[in-house]
Order: sequence, then C-alpha cells, then structure tokens
Amino acid sequence: NTERVEVESRGLNHVEGGWPKEVNPQEVEQTIRFRKKVEKDENYINTIVHLGVLMEHCVKQNNAINIYEEDFGEEEEAEMEDEPPSAKTINVFRDPNVTKRTATRLSWHPDMCKKLAVAYSSLEFQQNMKDMSFDSYIWDLENPNKPELVLKPSSPLVCLEYNPKDSHVLVGGCYNGQMAYWDTRKGGLPVEVSTMEVSHRDPVYGAVWLQSKTGTECFSASTDGQVLWWDIRKLSEPTETLVLDITRKGLLENALGAVTLELAHHGVVVLPKHRVLLAFRSLNPPDRSGCQGSFGHYGPVYALARNPFYPKIFLTVGDWTARIWSEEIKESSIMWTKYHLSYLTDGCWSTVRPAVFFTTRSDGTLDVWDFLFKQNDPSLSLKVCDEPLSSLRLPDNRWVV
Repeated sequence: NTERVEVESRGLNHVEGGWPKEVNPQEVEQTIRFRKKVEKDENYINTIVHLGVLMEHCVKQNNAINIYEEDFGEEEEAEMEDEPPSAKTINVFRDPNVTKRTATRLSWHPDMCKKLAVAYSSLEFQQNMKDMSFDSYIWDLENPNKPELVLKPSSPLVCLEYNPKDSHVLVGGCYNGQMAYWDTRKGGLPVEVSTMEVSHRDPVYGAVWLQSKTGTECFSASTDGQVLWWDIRKLSEPTETLVLDITRKGLLENALGAVTLELAHHGVVVLPKHRVLLAFRSLNPPDRSGCQGSFGHYGPVYALARNPFYPKIFLTVGDWTARIWSEEIKESSIMWTKYHLSYLTDGCWSTVRPAVFFTTRSDGTLDVWDFLFKQNDPSLSLKVCDEPLSSLRLPDNRWVV
C-alpha cells in the first residue's frame, strides 16, 4: 500500500505592491525616481544576474524539448473521424412497485443534475387501479436501487416539475385534475392541493413554471380544454383561466384539449386534435388571454420543445413524424422527418448543438437526429427496450428516457 498524497487547493490574489509608504504608485515621477534609486543598489544587480542565468537555462530547455508535443495526434484524429455514433445505458431506475406503471414525466434537479424526479401513472382509460400505487419518486443517480424521496399524491401524478428558482419545491398535476406542490424539506406529503371544484376535469398533462419575481407562479394544461394559472401560495383557486376555443368565444364545449405546453415569451399549447395553438397573456389590458394560429399533424401531437438557441423555432412530435416549425411561417412546417412504422411519443432538442434533436418511439427506440449531417434517417437509433418510451428530458449534455 502506497502512502496517500494529500492535495490542497489554494488561491493567491496578487496586486501591485512593494512600494514604500512615501511613494505613491499612481504618481509616475515618484515611481521612476524610486526605480532609479533601486537599480543602483548592489543587491539588486547581483539578484538580477543570478536570476538571469536560471532563466537562460529554462529557455534553452524549452527550445530543446517540447514537453507538450502530441506524438499520436494524427492517429487519434483519424480514428475519431471513422468512429460511428454510439450510446450506452449507464443506469436503469425501475418502478419499485409490483404493478408497473408508465413514467409519464421526468424533471431534472435545476442546480445539480444528480437528481431526477419521475411522475408515475397509468393513462389507460378506466384501468383497474385497485392494486396500483399512487407514489412518484425522486431518484439519486448514484443510487439507482432505492428512491431518495417518495412523493405521495392523492391521485397518480401525470406531470411533475422542479421549480427553477427553488430546487426544494416541485409542482405536480394529478390524474384526477388536481394540482399539488411539494417542499422536499417537509417530506413526501404535498404541502397544498387544489380543490376538485376549481381544478381541471381531466388529467393534467402539462405544468410549467412562470418566470415571475416571486418564483411561485405556474400554469397547467389539460384535455378538458383549459389552461389554468396558479400561485402555489394559494391553490384554493386559479389566478386566471384560458379556454382553448379557437373561435374565441370562450365556450368550454368548443374547447380543444391540450396534452403539452411550453413557455417562452408566450405560452405555446399543443393540442391532440392535430393542431398546435399559440396561447398568450397580454399585459395591457392586464389579465387578458387569447389564442391565435394553428398548425397541423395527421395524428395526435404528443410533445413540443423550443430550440434553446433559436426560441422562434420549435419541434413538435405527433403521429409518425417529428416536425420543425417557425413562428414566422404558419402555412407549413419548415422541416420534418420520415414517416416511421410506429408512433412517436416524445422529443427534445440538444442543449449543446442547435441542429440535433432526440425522439422516442412506441416500439422502444430512441432516435438521434442531426439535420446538418443527414435528413432522411437518424444519425443514431438505439433500441432501449421492448416497451414504449413515454418521456425524454435533457440535463446539460446528458439525456434520459
């Protein structure tokens, strides 16, 4: 056994100094006069001569041998060019319950990407829920065997989101339409839950935190045709309601149900009936909401993601394709993938490369697309499992399905 080497990091803040008190370093004449006086000192001359010999020796060494020379640089570059794209599974987080459920939503810890909140629910209509657990979990990436915290909602969670301003707070939308929020410092039970009378009438498929000063405001979308704005400090009633009626009459019976939503300068709501709807809140006059614009898919739209580098460009995933849209062009999508043999279920953009995005399929395949490399086929297709992949989220430069 070798002795352990103790390493310590230290910092040094160096500023100009060494001047006597009677010399002001900002006065040019005083500093020049002091330098001339020092240069006449014998100790100064002897020190410079001694250091000059050492410096000359070091310079000759550097000129003789390049200690940073890369002997195998060309071979490594050639090998990198020929290497095909690849991926591997690092960790698998399994539902600890006997009756397995779908992971309907993923949310990464905003400060450190070592924790992952997962909402578990069964979205099959009128399925027997007798022996099925309502719990959702927060996982630690370094311990995939046991969840770090068990979240216990009153109804299974369909969506779950970390608060970007307070990493201890999460908001979740339930299968029965209720909204709830958790503070991880207070345990796994929700701090507050909205009442049934003012909540959604269908499962809450999407929840997004607003970029407000308080950091407590969010809004939710559901297939009941409503977008509701909330302040978690008071979940007794929503602060604002938007009915997704494209006729702008505000009639709930004409509303189109939303399955996902995204936020930039205004909210973008994706609808299952082959449409994408732009919903917005105007500030003058206050507390007014409306809808404008629509785009089409041949089948249900399941996911929406804005490009982090170009916010006016967004990706929609629906039917058998993924399409790229621009807010400035409403007649058609600007790019799209080929038609697959299985449904596409989710999609998101790369956080480091603007032209790269990821899609998941119902046959258990993860596709990585790079439109600058090729457009007809994905750059990498990875068969993850035989079950349908339901959710996909990226933290920094990693991704999880």
